Amino acid sequence: MRSFGLALAATLALAALPAAAFDAGQKDEIGAIVRDYLLQHPEVLLDAQRELQRRQEAKLEEQRKGALRDYVAKIDASKLHAVLGDPKGDVTLVEFFDYNCGYCRRAIRDIDALLAADPKLRIVLMELPVIRQESLGAAQVSVAVSRTAPEKFRAFHEKLLSGQSLATKKTALAAAKEVGLDPAKIEAAMNGAEVRATLLESKELADELGVEATPTFVIGDAVVPNTTSVVDDLQGRIAALRTCGKSVC
Repeated sequence: MRSFGLALAATLALAALPAAAFDAGQKDEIGAIVRDYLLQHPEVLLDAQRELQRRQEAKLEEQRKGALRDYVAKIDASKLHAVLGDPKGDVTLVEFFDYNCGYCRRAIRDIDALLAADPKLRIVLMELPVIRQESLGAAQVSVAVSRTAPEKFRAFHEKLLSGQSLATKKTALAAAKEVGLDPAKIEAAMNGAEVRATLLESKELADELGVEATPTFVIGDAVVPNTTSVVDDLQGRIAALRTCGKSVC
């Protein structure tokens, strides 16, 4: 107990007083006491690490709650992102996706099912090219298509996501051509300020909401990672939003 008391007293003394309050000998003595105690009780470091992780997670959760309060308003204000379904739908579902994400490619069937079953649903697509370096080029083309030819975007989006090859700038431009767009015009638009702003806002919002993987869905007050029952899960949350204003009543 004495060693613990000395270590605690030393730690408190170091924390409470400026470094100049101790001479070199005192600093060495205090450091030796703390070092000896930690060597004898290394579990203290583990406890401290756990406490630090708990505080970081609590901070992230608080940040996420704050971001969840206004993310739809932020998206609506920017008007930058592609929308599927009813642009004025009464429920907004946000999907963060990457064209090189295998789960995103499978999720396109779930998105189609949700839209077919719910004509009042609005889905906002947020580009998050994090899987591979090549994803960025595909994302830039995608945003350029959504900005310059929104009426062609869904066909382009589904064609690129349904492909089996690596999604790149080249394959994305080829998909744009297949749906009737001029690749040269899309390529000219893909490096524009609006494209950069769209991708930047997606990344910033993902960071605020704690989104790290694709696909991730955001609806109401919930951040929902991809699951094996996407349709059932999201349909339940959509119904809850209409009933009580929360993703789970």
